[in-house]
Amino acid sequence: MPKSMTGFGRSVTENDYASVVWEARSVNSRYLDLKWRLPLFLRSQEADLEKIVRAHADRGRIEVSCNCQPHRAEALDVALNKPLARAMLQSVEGLARDMGRSFEPDFTRLMTISHLWQEGLSDAPDELAEALRRGLALALEDLQAARAREGALLAADILRRLERLAGWHGQIKVLAPRVKEEKFQALRTRLSALLEKVGIEAPEERVLQEVAMLSDKLDVSEELTRLGCHLDQIRELLGQDGDVGKRLDFLLQEAFREINTCGNKAQSIEVSRIVVEFKAELEKVREQVQNIE
Repeated sequence: MPKSMTGFGRSVTENDYASVVWEARSVNSRYLDLKWRLPLFLRSQEADLEKIVRAHADRGRIEVSCNCQPHRAEALDVALNKPLARAMLQSVEGLARDMGRSFEPDFTRLMTISHLWQEGLSDAPDELAEALRRGLALALEDLQAARAREGALLAADILRRLERLAGWHGQIKVLAPRVKEEKFQALRTRLSALLEKVGIEAPEERVLQEVAMLSDKLDVSEELTRLGCHLDQIRELLGQDGDVGKRLDFLLQEAFREINTCGNKAQSIEVSRIVVEFKAELEKVREQVQNIE
């Protein structure tokens, strides 16, 4: 079954060093579009974390966030940017001197200036690094499970709509030859009436030529055959796993083209009514397919 591109996944992992909560939210997108909300100490590992995401998803706009609460100080490697702090203090000291004021720095205030601090994972706790990677993978597995459940619902809805489309397809196949025969008879009658009005006997060869030309204009058998194949392929893809969304979208475009040609060529009010219903239902299918991975 195909997967939806919409879903939510979450994981909570704990060890002696920290509690880690990963969340992953996804919506539909033509490509895989990743948005990260990570602690400072994890931003340097974004490329490695992206590989984990790509192993679980092919399409969708996925927002991944991480909340890490350390239990022990040695879990993180926190360092003060001393050159920057020293330069800031010297600059303020120079300002105070120019103004004739005394300056005694309050070093505790440095703790509140976030950009002076650099965070990273300590080399010691490999357990924490493993917990972070494992937690992300678990959250993505949870996300994929949610996407699979919604994908099954989308596929079931599309299959129900395909049944309606197949019914209308069958009706057009029955009506098209009947419409063509009615047009033939109307053309023959009209030609005979016009020629009789001017006192000329209708040559059978000329009548057959006109009928053949009309037959070519009204014939939708090829379009109906291709349309039926497209519907069958859509049904087949809905039973497959993997990235099928783009192929489904392409087949729907082709189905739109074929049914539109049928409506233009058939020249029948009854067929036109069915074509309108057919296209409206195809549009609903297309809206659902936009959410499939």
